[in-house]
Amino acid sequence: MSFWRVLLAIIFPPLAVIDRGCGSFLIVLILTCAGWVPGVIAALVILNKN
Repeated sequence: MSFWRVLLAIIFPPLAVIDRGCGSFLIVLILTCAGWVPGVIAALVILNKN
């Protein structure tokens, strides 16, 4: 994970995972709409996976 990717995941989580596929993007977008913290956590988890 790069510093910019982590920063983007904290500011706007769906943009950080947009290159990981449509499913990941939609999950993070829905979680971000439900609450900012779950979206950030999901984005960081998805970015941390290899």
